[in-house]
Amino acid sequence: MKEAKNTRPSRRQVLRLTAMVAASAVSPNAVRAQRLQDANSYVAADGVGTFESVWQTVRDRFYDPQHNGLEWSAIRERYLPEVQRASSQSSVAGVINAMLSELHASHTRFYTPDEPDYYQLADIFVGALRQRGLQRAFPDGRISYPGIGIISRPEAGRNTITGVIDGTPGQEAGLRAGDKIVAADRSIFEPVGSFRGKVGESVVLEVQRGDSVREIPVRPIDLEPTKMFLRGLESSARVLESNGRRIGYVHVWCYAGNNYQRALEGLLSQGALRDADALIWDLRDGWGGARPEYLDLFNARAPTMQVTDRGGASEFVNVKWRKPVAMLINNGTRSGKEVLAYGFKKYRLGELIGTRTEGAVLAATAFLIGGGLLLLAVEDVRVDGERLEGVGVTPTIEVQAGAATAGSDDPQLSRAVAVLSGT
Repeated sequence: MKEAKNTRPSRRQVLRLTAMVAASAVSPNAVRAQRLQDANSYVAADGVGTFESVWQTVRDRFYDPQHNGLEWSAIRERYLPEVQRASSQSSVAGVINAMLSELHASHTRFYTPDEPDYYQLADIFVGALRQRGLQRAFPDGRISYPGIGIISRPEAGRNTITGVIDGTPGQEAGLRAGDKIVAADRSIFEPVGSFRGKVGESVVLEVQRGDSVREIPVRPIDLEPTKMFLRGLESSARVLESNGRRIGYVHVWCYAGNNYQRALEGLLSQGALRDADALIWDLRDGWGGARPEYLDLFNARAPTMQVTDRGGASEFVNVKWRKPVAMLINNGTRSGKEVLAYGFKKYRLGELIGTRTEGAVLAATAFLIGGGLLLLAVEDVRVDGERLEGVGVTPTIEVQAGAATAGSDDPQLSRAVAVLSGT
């Protein structure tokens, strides 16, 4: 006969269960806010540990075992005293990125949760990061951040907008590429920090546009990167009338996944662009990740199939675009998008309009280290035997971007419309 056991929970077990119930009642936003607060509690030893882990990962995984001619151990000794003097996570990240810049390689940078790129890259590399601490960084499994859907870069004490993603609060508020954000709610503007705890609320941006400064209210939302970029692609699709021709336009902000190409094919075969006479394929700014076979969309010698089930539902397979097309590029066109630009130009699929691409064509992966994310180049890449890293792709028609002044147009887009409409 089995010995009877006391099944009444102990006081310690009761307290533990009570704590678990209380924790489960906390909203995901509160958990995320607490996680960010913990991440911002700087401990010097943690900063040194993050630095050492980044250094070792580069030592072991960087695509060039010779580290582009650097004595990597000597680089560590040079930067270690700086990180030991660091007083915040942002200053640690600054030292790490100064070290990484010595490699002169694309796709090699350390990002913090204060940057939208941190969340966007975590979402792009989510598959690899599941084995590299994703659950620790995002315990609820959801990658998101508070924002308005703009791409910006720090410049002379303010942030210059380089892109406004379609279908986001930034676009709805009327922000434009070229705008300079001076402040948010009369405080220093931070791309993520200015919107923390303010989702759904009005945040007033002080924006310099040309020679004038204006206040523009925005209402940040909780952004999930993949959904944001996919919606941006679909929301960008429109038809422009010019010289009696219907010019379709679509902006692919991110190409890191087949879902973007499928969405594009849907727009061309059954969606808003199906009746256009020509197409402008905008690959400016955002992220790469495109595959060379995406150019097969413009292979006029392959068939398109349409399949219909017994219920009448129909879809197109192996979609082809057999009408004129032009591609827009700039110095924010990078990675796999540059491979597409290279092939588009070499095989004369249409005019390449804009400015030279970034020349960032190394293959990369991501690592969650300390409180940040390391994007690291782990493979060299050649395209048709040519190395585009540090070189980029030049347009067939060079057009500089315009300033974001009142009433100004997008000169690169306008030139593409003129080319395709014959004006």
